[in-house]
Amino acid sequence: MKKLAINGGTPSRDTTKNPWPKWPVWGTEEEKGLLEVLHSGVWSYNGPKETEFNRLFAEYTGVKHAICTVNGTVTMQIALEALGVGLGDEVIVPGLTWQATAATVLDVNAIPILVDVSEDNWCIDPKEIEKAITPRTKAIIPVHLYGAFADMDAVMEIAKKHNLYVMEDCAHKHGGEWNGKKAGSIGDIGSFSYQLSKHLTAGEGGSLTTNNSKLAERLDALRNCGRRPEVGMLEGVDKGAGDYGDDDGNFIQSGNLRITEFQAAILIEGLKRLPAQNANRDDNGEYLNSLLEDIDGVAPIKRDKRETKKAYFNFAFKYRKDEFKGLPIEKFRSALEAELGIVVDASYEPLNNCSLYVPHTKPARHKLDDAYWKAIDPKRFSLPVCERVFKEESVCLHHKVLMGTKSDMELIASAIKKIFNYAEELIT
Repeated sequence: MKKLAINGGTPSRDTTKNPWPKWPVWGTEEEKGLLEVLHSGVWSYNGPKETEFNRLFAEYTGVKHAICTVNGTVTMQIALEALGVGLGDEVIVPGLTWQATAATVLDVNAIPILVDVSEDNWCIDPKEIEKAITPRTKAIIPVHLYGAFADMDAVMEIAKKHNLYVMEDCAHKHGGEWNGKKAGSIGDIGSFSYQLSKHLTAGEGGSLTTNNSKLAERLDALRNCGRRPEVGMLEGVDKGAGDYGDDDGNFIQSGNLRITEFQAAILIEGLKRLPAQNANRDDNGEYLNSLLEDIDGVAPIKRDKRETKKAYFNFAFKYRKDEFKGLPIEKFRSALEAELGIVVDASYEPLNNCSLYVPHTKPARHKLDDAYWKAIDPKRFSLPVCERVFKEESVCLHHKVLMGTKSDMELIASAIKKIFNYAEELIT
């Protein structure tokens, strides 16, 4: 008789009787806030909810300025514009990230330079950053991936040495801390996403964070049709202040990249829950990692001691086929999915061979000249660690599994052990 759920055996978790925690989380607080917006008639455009959330998120992140935008892709695009990154500039990006991290570089006519990631945590490898720097390099985009933090000490040291900008991609790291400083407060600009899967969400949306008031003015103008910030919208920046735009203080070219008051109302309440949710996920994540250390064929992602507060977007761990009786990772993921009743994914596809990162499908937009066309071909980059992580090592679960109990973590570990013990059922 077959034991594994994928072969008809009894699953490790009956999700009809014992479902995983729900995501997103919401309650009467969100209902009240949404109705307040509905009845106010102020549904967008620098309303009181957006203003309040910007203030709260800046305080939470430990920066002077936080600015909402329509999503976490736009945040990166206008951050690069605000930093003056443009035609012919090179921006260093990790090869293991969501395609938007590199695509936004293309959107400002710059060149994404893909580099490999660290074996330990799958974040950008500082040694590879150093190798990739040329006279045309303008910025670095470190991505804090899944439960891990990029080595921001090394990244900032390299940036200072070569006079480069740093834009932190914090789409996975709301509330995480490095040496006591929150993600998004370390580089020149931080970029956050509030897409539905993120651990702070309004369905869609994004934020930019910075301590630089001139940058804040530029960012606010770029997300608001080129208008200069209104009085009170940015602390320390008055309407018409700064040096962005022409000498007469006129508007600049941009578009409407604003969020709605409905989104801001949801984000205000989500932010109130975030610290406790992060603490719970951190506690459970550390416990699950301790269990993984004792299981053959799997290993936790290394946690850097400088990461003083964890923030998980999904829970990832490493798979070792050779120690797992030769079971292919695709079969392991499928078996674990059947045991747990939840989607089990690989990591992001490496950007040098990613089905969604295909610049050459848009010649009318991106074929500026033959040299640029050749430079933005992702296949020219070698990313062996990224490719191995995607094809052979990565196992990723939605972060809602970490919002349960210690017994839930033990169940995940026991499901992995079960697959190990009965792997022969899947090996043909």
